[in-house]
Amino acid sequence: MKTTPDVIKFSSRNIFVLVLASSISAMGFLWPFFYSGDNLPRTQIFFWVALSVALVLVILEISNSRLDAKSVALLGVLSALIAALRPLGAGAVGIEPMWFLLILSARVFGGSFGFLLGLISVFVSALITGGLGPWMGYQLFAAAWIGLLAGFLPGRKTLRGTKEIAMLAFFAVIASELFGILMDLQFWPWALGSQTQFSYVSGGPVATNLTNFLTFHFLTAMAWDLPRAVFTSGLIIVAGKPVLSALRRSYVRAAFLTPIEFIEHGMQQKEV
Repeated sequence: MKTTPDVIKFSSRNIFVLVLASSISAMGFLWPFFYSGDNLPRTQIFFWVALSVALVLVILEISNSRLDAKSVALLGVLSALIAALRPLGAGAVGIEPMWFLLILSARVFGGSFGFLLGLISVFVSALITGGLGPWMGYQLFAAAWIGLLAGFLPGRKTLRGTKEIAMLAFFAVIASELFGILMDLQFWPWALGSQTQFSYVSGGPVATNLTNFLTFHFLTAMAWDLPRAVFTSGLIIVAGKPVLSALRRSYVRAAFLTPIEFIEHGMQQKEV
């Protein structure tokens, strides 16, 4: 089946940069399962390197004209909307309306767009709310990966109606749990000390640390993950159809990726 093309298409070179940035940031999440030293590493180093690589990715996209003016404008508008939605859930357990718009936007405009949208919107939100801190790198890539996955869900052109909404609502549940797991990985090694049965064991077997982490996560994080999953999937069920329709109309009317020719007489624009 032919799928709707991404608003932003990565070249093979930029795909390599994307994989490199994601791989470096993944090390920042997963180091407890392979690190065997006595001192806990400064995991933010992974994320500053990964963010630098991701910034290079954006610059390459613009310089290669793969991000045209319409794509940049749309990315800016949606990033601003998501950044504005994010503080609305501040102080409420798991009530985060930003994921609703991120998932639907990535669904319409593709995984490449979703990756950049998640990355930029969380960064803008952190600047607006003063949320800069050691947790920011984790949040940036968690949101970027969720946007990427949402854009790669099947049936972007063929699947519509109730089935599509059901798929997106189910994905919202998975994404909410994934975000909770990734956020717990950022502080679990320091959260409990070394004296509990759920603590991080430096240099311990992978199976032991994985069991300890999963037990810690499911005992402590469900108060956040379940409300986030219910709230996000509920928004998609209630408002998903009209929002998807509006985004798809924007996609069609903006004629993304459609080249423009200038003819001599009157300098009229002709779309081909």
